[in-house]
Amino acid sequence: CAEYFAFHEGYNVLTILTDMTNYAEALREISAARGEVPGRRGYPGYLYTDLATMYERCGRIRGRRGSHTVFPILTMPNDDITHPIADLSAYITEGQLILSRAMHRKGIYPPMDVLPSLSRLMRSGIGEGRTRFDHREVSDCCYYAYAEGCALRELVAVVGEEGLTARDRLYLKFADEFERRFVNQGPYEERDIETTLNLMWDVLSILPEEELKRADPKTIEWAKAQAIYRPKTTQ
Repeated sequence: CAEYFAFHEGYNVLTILTDMTNYAEALREISAARGEVPGRRGYPGYLYTDLATMYERCGRIRGRRGSHTVFPILTMPNDDITHPIADLSAYITEGQLILSRAMHRKGIYPPMDVLPSLSRLMRSGIGEGRTRFDHREVSDCCYYAYAEGCALRELVAVVGEEGLTARDRLYLKFADEFERRFVNQGPYEERDIETTLNLMWDVLSILPEEELKRADPKTIEWAKAQAIYRPKTTQ
C-alpha cells in the first residue's frame, strides 16, 4: 500500500513499524515450534534477512516522483543495545535514534541519548549545497564537548566537584545547557536547519575559542562575525 502511493501516485510516504521486538519474538516462537536450528539467543538464523526484507523496502525510484521512508521502532530488551534485534536493525538501517530513561527522568523531551545515536549516512547529506558549510564542524564540536561533559559527570559522581578545574566546570555547564536548550524541544516548537545550527553555535559560546579544536579557525571567525558564536572573552 505504501509503495503504491509512493511510486505510482507520487506521494512522499512514511511507514512506521512498531514494535519490531514483538515481531522478532513471535518469529522466534514460530521458529522453535518448527524445530529450526536457533541462532543468537534463540532467534532464527534468518532474522537478519527477514528484517532486511522490511527495512529495505524504502527509498526512491529513478524517473518516478514520490519516496518511501521506513521508520522502524523497537524496544531494546533490558536496554541492551547489543541485543540481536537492536544490533541487526541498526546494521541494516545504517543508523539509530536511542531514547534514554535517564533523559526522560530529567524532563528532557524528546529524551534522546545523543552519544549512542548515529547516522552512517550523515556525512553525505550535509555541508554546503545541502544544509550549510559549517554543519559538520559545529556538529563535531558539540558532540565532543557533550561527550567530555558526560564523562566528567561520571567522575563527579565518584570523587565530587572539589577536584574539578575551571575548564571541567565549563564542560559540565555545556552538557547541562546542551540537553536543556538543544536536545529538549517543545511539542509545538519548529526548528529549521538554520535555526538548529545557530543554536548549536550559541550553546558552544559557553566554551572559549581554544576549546573548539574540531572547527577550522576560519569557520569560528565566520560564526563570530555572524554573532552566532559569542564566547565569554568577546561578550
